[in-house]
Amino acid sequence: MKITLSKMLVATSIALSLSALAYAEKLKVGATPVPQAEMLRFIAPDLQKAGIELEVVEFTDYILPNIALNEKSIDANFMQHKPFLDKISADRKLDLVSIAQIHIEPIGGYSKRIKDIKELKNGATILIPNDPTNGGRALILLHNNGLIKLKDPSNLSAKETDIIDNPKKLKIKALEAALLPKTLQDADLAIVNGNYALQANLSAKDALILEDSRSPYANILVVRTGDENNKAILELKKAMQSDKMKDFIEKTYKGEIVPAF
Repeated sequence: MKITLSKMLVATSIALSLSALAYAEKLKVGATPVPQAEMLRFIAPDLQKAGIELEVVEFTDYILPNIALNEKSIDANFMQHKPFLDKISADRKLDLVSIAQIHIEPIGGYSKRIKDIKELKNGATILIPNDPTNGGRALILLHNNGLIKLKDPSNLSAKETDIIDNPKKLKIKALEAALLPKTLQDADLAIVNGNYALQANLSAKDALILEDSRSPYANILVVRTGDENNKAILELKKAMQSDKMKDFIEKTYKGEIVPAF
């Protein structure tokens, strides 16, 4: 009986040790639902093999994931591009840093009222994201397609006051990015971020105007300054920039988003 009990205790001890080893570390990563959270969950089993439990915390905006990261509620986030990170970090004095480019989600112009951008009438209403960087990105897209002329089209923080020519007298209105796909019936054209377009089942093929692969707006993996060389963070970065992830992006999103590594 003593031998049996001893064996049971040893077996229990080994099981507990293996359980602890399986999740030596835990990472909480904030992400928007599509495609970022999907991509993170795809590589979760690989991180588990490295002894890291990945918890994906979903957000539906671009502000809270940065605040949560800065306040140490999460360990990393994956939901933004560097121009946005730079802007919000400066405005809110956040100590965050990009450690990896993962993919590009082309921003595009969608419409339920017209089928070709040439059909856009004088005085048409165009909705753009209301955050500074994506607003500037939308204006640059309009500039690049000849709908408006900006004073400096290389200025990623361009505002409506930077428009120096608006030949069609377009009415440009800003709205929260997440709401834009729901407003297609209310405007002639809406400039929608790639992740929100995917969530709304909008295809890049349906966009009347679309950003190309030269975009500086690659989605990035972000951590607090000082955590860049954290072992678990480095494992996350490795998994996110792996050939396996590249293959997943290409096969799953079929050109709607493209790898940036």
